[in-house]
Amino acid sequence: MQGKFIVVEGLEGAGKSSAIASLVSHLQAKSIATLTVREPGGTPLAEALRDLVKQDWQENLSAETELLLMYASRMQLVQNVIKPALAAGKWVIADRHDLSSRAYQGGGRELGDNKLQTLKQLVLGDFVPDLTLLLDLDPEVGLQRARERGELDRIEQETVAFFERTRSRYLEIAEQDRTIQVINAEQPMADVHQALINALELALFGERGLTK
Repeated sequence: MQGKFIVVEGLEGAGKSSAIASLVSHLQAKSIATLTVREPGGTPLAEALRDLVKQDWQENLSAETELLLMYASRMQLVQNVIKPALAAGKWVIADRHDLSSRAYQGGGRELGDNKLQTLKQLVLGDFVPDLTLLLDLDPEVGLQRARERGELDRIEQETVAFFERTRSRYLEIAEQDRTIQVINAEQPMADVHQALINALELALFGERGLTK
């Protein structure tokens, strides 16, 4: 039986890592085999590309170069890890996927969605997540959380305006796509995790889960 592909998205500081851990625990309690991956990264080559994207450079890294690095990493992960795991019946939970590029490069970098859709079709074709859980929060709140974690990488050092554009694009796309569920990430963590589980249960099991 084919597995399911679930993606957790959101701005810096949204709490993706703890959200994914909560989802994995919930699925494993149902005796569902899971695999977690992250973007960019997830294979030796994709992790090397992640380092290229994240580090500071003494030259300008153009928005288009950043975008192409992201898609090169994504293709390696999808072809070498995600698709084989799904074919083996595992449920794959990803920290970011294609929606990140549409939001960060399409919105934040202002490349526009037409270019992104063309590139997505070329690289991924019709491969899409079964469910995307978007952790939404004010960029100022997220950046403060990120600063508290430690040193910021190249992208995390972008302006608040960049992250506001990114958030707006996230929400615009989510409004048009029923497979994307928006979760308020400014709630207490326990409430966020319960909302995620409720959304997953309703979308993939047809159940409402435990509501509060």
